[in-house]
Amino acid sequence: MKSNCESCAHYEYDEDYECYTCQMDLDEDELYRFVTNTYQDCPYYSYGDEYTIVRHQM
Repeated sequence: MKSNCESCAHYEYDEDYECYTCQMDLDEDELYRFVTNTYQDCPYYSYGDEYTIVRHQM
């Protein structure tokens, strides 16, 4: 399954670069795959649902 960076918790808007970037420290190979959009199974993918904690507390 291909992970979608747009729904990842680590994919945030960077005001300095004025675009969305991955906030994880990627090595050279991972960065190449990220930039060329060939990242298949990102080991850092975390679904960015901010309501997960709230649902857990209910």
